[in-house]
Amino acid sequence: MLGRWLALLAASLCAGSVLSATTLVPADFAQMAQESELIVHGTVVRVEAQIAGSSRSIESLITLQVSDTLKGTAAEQTVFRVPGGKVGRYRSVMVGAPVLSAGDEVILFLKGRAPAIAMPYGLSQGVYRVARSGGIALVTPVVTGSGRVTRGDPTRKPLDPAAFARQVQSALTPTAPIDGRRAVPRIR
Repeated sequence: MLGRWLALLAASLCAGSVLSATTLVPADFAQMAQESELIVHGTVVRVEAQIAGSSRSIESLITLQVSDTLKGTAAEQTVFRVPGGKVGRYRSVMVGAPVLSAGDEVILFLKGRAPAIAMPYGLSQGVYRVARSGGIALVTPVVTGSGRVTRGDPTRKPLDPAAFARQVQSALTPTAPIDGRRAVPRIR
């Protein structure tokens, strides 16, 4: 009898709870470049967490000092947002969201149009960190061909930001058909 009562209690507790999850499917690099409204290279100068919306969730507003614009039109500084941050004694962490600090040098693929504040495309997927070693800036490139990303893949050697920018421009350039023909509209 007690076993049935506990099973019924456990079932009713599980039925009343709400579970949710989010899965982000990685986008192709060319798709990410084409669908981003703004692609910029710069340095994070400020991170401010705030409570947002009616759900009282925490998000961080990040100010970036722009040094180069690869796509779109950017001001000297641009502000974007990411979920999570710390307000007072409360901290919010979202799996997949980038964690940035003042001084971080990054190349960002931002998506979102005014009046909304842009977010990195695919959260962390749209953030490429620029590491400096001996005064030389390096960006870990993406895989441009088809296939899986493999840890230690020799084709993923770090690039300087200019080479990475050429990779972005290549992704933004529409490719011609393999046979070289172009579509010509018909007049009816």
